[in-house]
Amino acid sequence: MRVLLIVYDNDSYIHWFPQGLAYIAAVLRKNGIDVTVYNQDKHHYSDDHLKEYLDKNRFDIVGVSVIAGYYQYRKLLGISGAINGSKQRPFYIIGGHGPSPDPEFFMRKTGADAIVIGEGEITVLELLDAVSGKRPFSSVKGIAYNDGGKTAVNERRPLIKDIDTIPFPAFDLFPIDLYRLLRMPHTRNSDFVMPMLSGRGCTFRCTFCYRMDKGFRPRSNEAIIEEIKLLKRDYGITFIAFSDELLMSSVQRTESLCEDFIKAKLNIKWDCNGRLNYAKPGMLKVMKEAGCVFINYGIEAMDDIVLKNMKKALTTGQIIKGIEATLSAGISPGFNIIFGNIGDNTETLRKGVEFLLKYDDGAQLRHIRPVTPYPGSPLYYEAMDRGLLKDCEDFYENKHTNSDLLSINFTELSDDRFHEALFEANAVLIKNYFEKKSVSVVKQAEKLYLGKDASFRGFRQS
Repeated sequence: MRVLLIVYDNDSYIHWFPQGLAYIAAVLRKNGIDVTVYNQDKHHYSDDHLKEYLDKNRFDIVGVSVIAGYYQYRKLLGISGAINGSKQRPFYIIGGHGPSPDPEFFMRKTGADAIVIGEGEITVLELLDAVSGKRPFSSVKGIAYNDGGKTAVNERRPLIKDIDTIPFPAFDLFPIDLYRLLRMPHTRNSDFVMPMLSGRGCTFRCTFCYRMDKGFRPRSNEAIIEEIKLLKRDYGITFIAFSDELLMSSVQRTESLCEDFIKAKLNIKWDCNGRLNYAKPGMLKVMKEAGCVFINYGIEAMDDIVLKNMKKALTTGQIIKGIEATLSAGISPGFNIIFGNIGDNTETLRKGVEFLLKYDDGAQLRHIRPVTPYPGSPLYYEAMDRGLLKDCEDFYENKHTNSDLLSINFTELSDDRFHEALFEANAVLIKNYFEKKSVSVVKQAEKLYLGKDASFRGFRQS
């Protein structure tokens, strides 16, 4: 059986390594299945190119994985048109967080033959058995499929308990020379970056967040270290971007992982996503010693009522204390704030801007985005209960046109005033960032010309 996995083009200069597909590719290959990867992303191939490729090359299965988002949805429709219009159309499977909450809608819009709902490593193997006629489709947990023109949705599959049993991503099937050029805060021009998962899931239940897996399942420290060593040895990686929702799932787990990094003498820089209620000085100190240079925090709002409404399990006091502790430890914090949650207004937006200005260390250009109630999230169902949204089709076809534009208005502001307020806030933040950059570059020039700094390597940006 021949399988083609498509990495869609998101129109980025440097693309994020497609971790989900790489895990699926590893599982398929481990089970003796011939896997080919079509990198629309690297080459910016058109959908017509994909159609021609499928016309010339025969595959039994074609698979695409997408996250939720206006751009990804429209890319999926274009890719689906190419697949469905090809002369040798393979059995078509889609997966990912995009189609999982409403598989019936995505089946209808894409013409796919099956959808993998949730984790795919076990499901995809059983699904391929069904395609081969070795078992009925109705017996495969965690899929939706075309059953005589109607969409059948099977029972959900239990989560993989021990995720260390999943093989490492099939790095060699992908153009790592492209993906390792990813830039993160505090990377040097000579750094090579790769994302990695330290675990799956999250223990918190923020209303704007969609996930299918309850709880948090960490990988073992040993498996994480082994994968880092592989990436260093085989691909020259010097910086790990931990991309899972919450590496900082607890103080104990974070300290244990960092202590093992130090013992293993990895000599590597890394960043991760964190929680400010866990940002304690002692833990941050050991994170810094282990190579952490940046922690991306989900702050979301600087108002206690709004934080409570979104079930963030944080207070503004915890946020301030955690950010100050992070900066004191010599680690840059990432400041993620969204606007438009229940209870938000121009005053809560002002608080967010003032906070960002006060604690900004210039590591990243930060701006405030509108909250988006992605299908499957509690906020999505809240929007439907309030009559602000009809269904998944209304979300993708009418409301969600861009991640930086309002999709659903939960505030008392008019849509126009909402966008005006967001513009005013972000104009301040953008000017602040570039003013700081300007001061920094002028200091470089002073050091060069007045201090005769021979180590200067040009006014470069990466």
